[in-house]
Amino acid sequence: MNLRRTKIPLYIIATLLFGLKTYIVYRFFFSIELDNSMQELILFINPFVSAFLVFAISVWFKKEKRQMKFVRYTALIGTIIIYLNVVFYRSFTDFITVPQLFQASNVGDLGGSILTLIKPYDLLLLVDVAIIWYLSKKQSAVVKVNYPKSGKVFALAMSLMLLAGNFFLAEMERPQLFTRAFDREYLVKNIGLFNYHIYDLAVHSKVKTQRVFADGNELPEIKDFVKTEVKSNEKSEMFGAAEDRNVIFISAESVQSFVINNEVNGEEITPFLNSLVEDKDTYYFENFYHQTQQGKTSDSEFLTENSLYPLSRGAVFFTHGQNEYHALPELLNQEDYYTSVLHSNNKSFWNRDQMYNSIGYDHFYGEEAYEVTKENSIGWGLKDKPFFEQSIKYLQAIEQPFYTKFITLTNHFPFELSEEERTIEPFNSNSSTLNNYFPTVRYTDEAIEQFFQQLKDAGLYENSIIVIMGDHYGISENHNKAMSQYLGKEEITPYDHVQLQRVPFFVHIPGNGDGKVMSKVAGQIDVKPTLLSLLGIKAENDIQFGNRLFIDDRKGYIAFRNGDYISQKHVSTSGICYNRETGEPIYQDEEELTSTEKENPCTDIKNKVEKELGYSDDIIYGDLFRFINFDEKQ
Repeated sequence: MNLRRTKIPLYIIATLLFGLKTYIVYRFFFSIELDNSMQELILFINPFVSAFLVFAISVWFKKEKRQMKFVRYTALIGTIIIYLNVVFYRSFTDFITVPQLFQASNVGDLGGSILTLIKPYDLLLLVDVAIIWYLSKKQSAVVKVNYPKSGKVFALAMSLMLLAGNFFLAEMERPQLFTRAFDREYLVKNIGLFNYHIYDLAVHSKVKTQRVFADGNELPEIKDFVKTEVKSNEKSEMFGAAEDRNVIFISAESVQSFVINNEVNGEEITPFLNSLVEDKDTYYFENFYHQTQQGKTSDSEFLTENSLYPLSRGAVFFTHGQNEYHALPELLNQEDYYTSVLHSNNKSFWNRDQMYNSIGYDHFYGEEAYEVTKENSIGWGLKDKPFFEQSIKYLQAIEQPFYTKFITLTNHFPFELSEEERTIEPFNSNSSTLNNYFPTVRYTDEAIEQFFQQLKDAGLYENSIIVIMGDHYGISENHNKAMSQYLGKEEITPYDHVQLQRVPFFVHIPGNGDGKVMSKVAGQIDVKPTLLSLLGIKAENDIQFGNRLFIDDRKGYIAFRNGDYISQKHVSTSGICYNRETGEPIYQDEEELTSTEKENPCTDIKNKVEKELGYSDDIIYGDLFRFINFDEKQ
């Protein structure tokens, strides 16, 4: 018997093992939605196509040892890439992008958050690597590693044919796939995780060149869009309502609106915030949405300070921290406000030390400004109650009027709080994340209540306005089953998911007396123009994509970074247009509409949303504000 004929090429074995592992990860580690059998087929094919493309390179190595070494380490490196995406996905329900790799300095601060995302069964992801390693080291008599020239050409031709076939099927299933780069799940689902990363690298390289070639000629078109589609000449009755007052802005970590006026285990979750809803000095926006993407808290800061959108990939704070901006702190500095941020975390986290300088903050009170001990801290840093207590002395010391932003920490994933400090019990579901969320939200609510009293005791309350805003979601799609149980629903639909992106937004003006619940759709993009209006600052030459919230003549929709949007009448998400009031679908898959149906306002608004997101990206990628003198009359 000729044993040489029984040998199986090592790259084929590696392809089958690694491809199967990748497919299992797709199906059981990621929550990838599949709508039809074609999507099932493409999802099954693409991991084997990607694996074959890479492992087939090994046949071109002349020396046997180098060939085997290439296969071994390729399998190991590929597994590391898969696992990094698995851990990231468990937290953010998203896939890693190249810009986020430059945010590695944040990892050291994650602490217990990372540990909660690692599971014992993750070790199974190394099984194929171990088999490949063993075969390449010990079983050279079983695997084939020597190939004639025809075999090498065959491997190359086959890999390219399989890749072309994969792309052809993907384009059939989802036309214009590569122009929809804001939806990373579509890319992974259709071309595979590794091809997605190659594509992402190409996109990253492209956008890095945009600043070099930008010359400001893009600005007239952007200004015209803002003037005709965004800005309003309507005068707000609230213009100057808080003129010369201090602004105390509380960024409430991971607080979502579903906890407001709601209960768990028969107890109010946020009794103090609930009382503010009814307070006559408070304007509460019940349909206010966060619009963050991968940058989470830093994205919420970017949105509220600039009225520009975050990027679809990475965090602006990292990728474009040196840009020229025309941000809220800079504008307030020009009106003799002292601007600062108080946050018990290190200055390099989210690159804040550089970004805060770029947007005009006078001072950042970071972790070095606080006495942090084992007893008064947990997870990400100082607990909210001691954080506010230790911050009062800084407010009393700085010159008035001031604009000061507080960023809380306790209500952060993985939502840890000792039993002694819990004042309500956790929920009971299959998700420890959702269960523990309620006690930490209550803790933050109590901390804010105490802070209000501390402001009064310090004599700072009456001459200030206090803004409270949830920065982003706390409970991701990974916990939909538990969330449906809590909300008493059979399932969380795409419409429900969008509604869960609402975060609280309170504007508390002591002595105002006309406060009320505001129901119109609003978002973080609107914060900057709204605060400027309340303070009586016009900023007429500014370029911003948000509206003042105390006027009626607004653009009428809120855009999400992934292209979804909410208008007064509709919610558009996952290719479905819903009635916003009832949650009933109006129609599905906008690409298949007839010419008559294209008159539907869902389609009209979608075009505006895509333009708006694109123009915002142009400003950031091109650093276009460096070409504008905002002090000149225009």
